[in-house]
Amino acid sequence: MALVKSGWLWRQSSILRRWKRNWFVLYLDGSLVYYHDETQRDMDGRIHIKYSCRDVRIGRECKDVQPPEGRSRDCLLTVVLRDGSKTTLCAQSEDDALAWKMAVLEAKSTPVRLRAPQQGH
Repeated sequence: MALVKSGWLWRQSSILRRWKRNWFVLYLDGSLVYYHDETQRDMDGRIHIKYSCRDVRIGRECKDVQPPEGRSRDCLLTVVLRDGSKTTLCAQSEDDALAWKMAVLEAKSTPVRLRAPQQGH
């Protein structure tokens, strides 16, 4: 599966709102998968960007979110899903947050190319 972007992001847990570092990988098919670490052996979760992402907000657009200690609000990234839930992330820098936003929006809008059926036998 083709890779669009990968890297470390902080992820806020949905229940306790604790920040945890995960290795994120965005694939061309629109899957944003997060792993325990960069070995990508233990998957912690997956977001189907193409089908479930409604919007991506960064920086000051991420209201009601406290960034991890020592991090700027400008590094925040919120993926808003169609079911109303949100996944809140924090990048290493403002530029990185913007790069992730662009990559996610690109994955959301890129059509999934299916292989053409075989002609004849």
